[in-house]
Parts: sequence; C-alpha cells; structure tokens
Amino acid sequence: MNKLLKWGLITCASVVGLIVLAILVIPQFVDINKYKPEIEKRVTEATGRPFRLGGDLDLSIFPWAGVALSDISLGNPKGFAEETFVTVKRFEVRVKLLPLLSKTVEVKKFVLESPQIYLEKKKNGQTNWTMVPPGSPPKKTQPTEKSPPPKKPPTALPVKALFVDQFAITNGLVRYNDQAQEIQKEISGITLTLEDLNLTHPIKLTFSALADGHRVSLNGRIGPLGDTPGMGAIPLDITLKALEEITMTVKGVVTDPIQAPGVDLNLAVSPFSPKKLMASLGIAIPVTTTDPTVLERLSLNLNLKGDPTAVAVSDGVLGLDDSTMNFSAQAREFAKPDLAFAMDLDQIDLDRYLPPAPPKGDPSTSPATKPPPKPATKGKINYTPLRKLVLDGSIRIGKLVASRAKLEEVRMKIKGKNGRFEINPLGLNLYQGSITSSTGLDVRADMPKINLTLEAKGIESGPLLTDVLEKEIIHGKLESSLKLSLEGDTPDTVKKALNGNGYLKFMDGAIVGIDLAGMVRNVKASFSGGEKTTEKPRTDFAELHMPFTITNGLVNTRGTTLASPLFRLTAKGKTDLVGETLDIRVEPKFVTTLKGQGDTQERSGIMVPILVSGTFAKPTFSPDLKSLVKSVLPTEEELKKVIKDGKIDTVQIEKIIKDKKIDREEIKKTEDKVKELFKGFRLD
Repeated sequence: MNKLLKWGLITCASVVGLIVLAILVIPQFVDINKYKPEIEKRVTEATGRPFRLGGDLDLSIFPWAGVALSDISLGNPKGFAEETFVTVKRFEVRVKLLPLLSKTVEVKKFVLESPQIYLEKKKNGQTNWTMVPPGSPPKKTQPTEKSPPPKKPPTALPVKALFVDQFAITNGLVRYNDQAQEIQKEISGITLTLEDLNLTHPIKLTFSALADGHRVSLNGRIGPLGDTPGMGAIPLDITLKALEEITMTVKGVVTDPIQAPGVDLNLAVSPFSPKKLMASLGIAIPVTTTDPTVLERLSLNLNLKGDPTAVAVSDGVLGLDDSTMNFSAQAREFAKPDLAFAMDLDQIDLDRYLPPAPPKGDPSTSPATKPPPKPATKGKINYTPLRKLVLDGSIRIGKLVASRAKLEEVRMKIKGKNGRFEINPLGLNLYQGSITSSTGLDVRADMPKINLTLEAKGIESGPLLTDVLEKEIIHGKLESSLKLSLEGDTPDTVKKALNGNGYLKFMDGAIVGIDLAGMVRNVKASFSGGEKTTEKPRTDFAELHMPFTITNGLVNTRGTTLASPLFRLTAKGKTDLVGETLDIRVEPKFVTTLKGQGDTQERSGIMVPILVSGTFAKPTFSPDLKSLVKSVLPTEEELKKVIKDGKIDTVQIEKIIKDKKIDREEIKKTEDKVKELFKGFRLD
C-alpha cells in the first residue's frame, strides 16, 4: 500500500514537472507567428470584417501567462468612409497563472498603446459598431403577449483578490461621424492610468484627453473595492476639469453596483463663466442680453442620493451671477413619475437676460413692415403624461423683476394627482400692495379646464403700469377681485369659453390721456382736433369702480362708476374678447357744487354721452350727439327736423322752441343749454 502511494505521488510529480517543463520549453521552440494567418481568418469569419495582425506575436506561459500583439486592425464593412473600425499599435497583458486557482488575479502589465476607434453612422442609419457576422439569422422578436423570462439576480464578481502592477491606456483616439446629421466629433490624446490597483486600497485614477481640441482631465481615487468587488460601499473622490472653465468634484460612495446599485454623493461645480465657456466652444449666445454683464458666474453644489427606485437631491445651492437658489427635489415611481421639489430664490432680474427692446421708431420692427404671422398648425395635445404625474412643490422668490414689474415675496405651492392640479396659494407683494390667488387645472378630459380666483389690495397702479407698459394710463390704489373659469388649450378656444365675474376699483387717482371733463365742455376740441394744450390730458377721480361679468368671452361692464369733484360718470357696454372690439357708452354729468365725494344729494348739470368703439388696437371716442339733442328735444318728430344727414340745424332748434311758445325764461334756459353744448362746434 505504501509503495502504491509512493509511486502515485512520484507519478503525479512527474506529470506536473513535465507540464511545467512543457510550458517553459514549448514557447522557446514553437513559432506561434505561423498561426497568425489562421487567427486572422477566424476573426474575419466571426466578425464579417477584415482583421489583421501586422506585428509579431509574443506569447509567454509560465510563471506569467501573457500575450503581446502589435499593429492590430479590424476593418469596416463595405460602404463606410473609413477603411478601419479599430486599430491598436500595441497591446500587452501579463497574468500570473497559479494564483488564478485561488481566485486571485495578479496582473503584471496591462498596456494598450494608441488605440483608435472610428465610429460612423451612414445616412440610411446603418452604423459600423453593430456586429452582424455573415450568415447570421435575423433576430426573432418575442410575441408581445409573452413576458420576457425573469433575469437571474446578479452576484458578486468571482474574484477574491486583485493586484495590478501596471495599467495604462496611452494616446487613444475616438472619432465619430454622423453623415445624416453632418456631425463630426473627436476625442484624442486619451490617456488613462490606474495606480495601486487592488481590492484593499484606494485606486489612484488619472485620465486626460482632448475633446474637439479642448482639454479634459479626471483625477482622484476610487475604492477600496472591498473583498467582494461589486458589493458593499465603494468610496469616490474624483475631480473633473474641462474646457479650461469647469471644475467639478464628486465625493461619496457607490453601493452594490452589481446587485442593487445606489449612490450617495456630493457634487460641487466651482464658479465659472458660462459666457466664456460658450466662447471657448465656439458657440454663439442665442440672443444678446439686455445686460451685457450677465452669464458671468455659475456655480452648483448638491447632495445626490438614489437607487433604481428613487432619486433625491438635498442641500442644493445654485448660483447665477448675483442670484442664489437653494433647492431640494426627489423623484420616485419613474413611470408616473412622482415628483416633489422646493425652491427658494433670493432675487433675480429676468429682464437682464432677455434681448434688448428694439429702438422706438425702428421701421424693421413696425407691424406694417412685417407680414402677418401664419396661423400655427397644432395637433391634438396628449395630456396622458399629466394624468399620470404626481406633483408636490413649493417656490419662494424674495425679489423678482419680470417685464419691468418689481415683485417681492413671491410664494407658490403646487400639488397635482390623477390629472388635477392646484396652485394654492400663489401670493406676492408689489407696489405697496399684494395679490393672492389660487388656480385649478383639470386635464382629465381631452379639453383642459382652469378655474382662477384672485384678490388684489392696495397696489399703486400708476408706477406698476408705468414700469410694465412704459406709459401712463391710470393712477390710484388698485383693489380687485376676480373669479374666472375657462376651457381650452388655444387662445381662441380659451376666449370663447371664458366665464366669470369680478371688479376693479381704483381710489384717489386719475385716468391719464383722456380729459372727460374737457370732452364735455368742448366737443370740438376734444373730438375734432380743436384747441390743443401742452399738458397731458387727465381725468382725476376719487373712486373708479368697474364691476364686470364675462359670458363666453363677452365682457359686460354694466355698472361702472367714476366719482370726481367736478362730475360723476357711469359707463355700460360690452367688450368682445373674441372679436377684440369695444362697444361702451360713457355718461358724465357735471355737478353744481364741490361738496365732496361722499355727498349723495341729487346733482344737476349738463350730460354729454361719449361712445367708445373700435378695436383693442385702435379704440375711438366720439360724442353721442343724437342722445344729446334728444335730452333737449325729446320727441321723435323734433329730432328728425333738427338732425339731417348726421348734422345739427340750430335754426330748426330755435324755430321749434318758438313754435312751441315756450315761456321766454324757459327759452333762455334751453338756448343757453344748446350754446353751451355746442360751443366751438361748427353747426349747419
């Protein structure tokens, strides 16, 4: 028995010795380069494209199993601009054999020198990176009703230990050519080195390249990877520098990248100039900004935590020029998705980032010189994504300038689910007053519906309109209450379906550009280009109250009143939002005393109705002469005698008065009325 065991051990040792001897001796006596044609043939048949080994093969087996190749090239299929797909000047790898038996990988050298990859996409969409071996059967698509087979859960890498003395990729090149889009990109000078490459220590990473001639570098440490690579937490500390402007650091951990990938990272982008960045890339800024000093500073800092089921951003800080925004956000159930966010912006002037207004009087911007815009052809909007979306967010802005309007403490909360969204509340302060509003959006049906309520208090309307419109229209403290509902997703459908009611009230102000008192006192000067003054016309008032109702886009302003020390005014009529036309009658009445606006006594005086008509773009104002004369001569027969072809015959007025044998004192009063009404107006 002992002899049998002894001879068995001797036999095994002899076999092992012969194998080791063969491993050491065979490479010295066997010329493996004679197998190059066979290798090239097999690779060509497998890939369907020419493969060539230009240099000699260098093979070693023990103690380091290794291979060294040079001048390697893999060609492109016919029809592509480049002859080659991949070329490598030299490739060498050396791995120790015996440690592999214990799942330990010891690499002496892994070097890839001058790899060049040419990616190409033809106009017909064919790409050269899709490998289709000759004679391969077309892929069979699975029936839609069958679910794909369940995937096996991933496991850790089958490696217990890893040691690499040298890992380097030098002077690499990747070139991309999209013939259809006429896009060409190139990354050259690619260099990657890994130091201290093992599982128990951090790996030092160094990467550099030129992206379309712009320097990009990546430096830092990864790991340690741990005893079970691909599982557990892997620390990261990497700095990216790009385009001589951007410096970004990423610190944190990546967890279970194989089985259940997750990240917990801090991302910081140092301040840089977007304007200089675009200039270095040769990208022209789309529009010239009103303020040439903007887009000079941008920075970002945030914490990112997530996995395949949810992502959260916390402690975010975004800096843009002199604005700073703190923010947080999270997303889950990506198929919906379910989103939540909070933003707090200290200040921003949006007008600084808009293009400057064209010079006044510039003929190129005149509407008359521009062809009328073509109506946009718009397909049916798909609201399905909004019906799935779940949203919960809040926004605060300390100071905001938009369209020259200055707003403060803008606050908004928005929530939505199952196609119904609500902005409530929306509040802001402006021009010594405030606005509170709530809005509801319902997209469950094909046509969206919106409900809006708004309350405004104490707003100085003069400075507001002067800033926004750059012209004076009305002054006074504004109060308002609106309740509107609308339906549709185009301007025309919205105007036709607009309904609601509300009021506008201006206190202690003036209407600028219209002198109602002057219109009443001097019909010719006000309506026919008579006497002119250098002072801007205005109508002062103590209160202007404008209640309104809207029915299917038709605004009814019945009940509008204006109280002034010199006269009272009432207005009624309709405004057609769909046709953009005006049909309003204004009735001012002079008072005989200046007791004040609180006096409720019946007033007497002369009333001259004013008709407001025309369009929104070109409103017209004219006296209602027919109604004016009718107040003096109330019968239809008398009116027909004194109004002929739209002109007033004063001779007929006097004749009628005499024929009616009115008392001399009454005649005097009537004549005074007529003379006062038509003073300065040319009559027939």
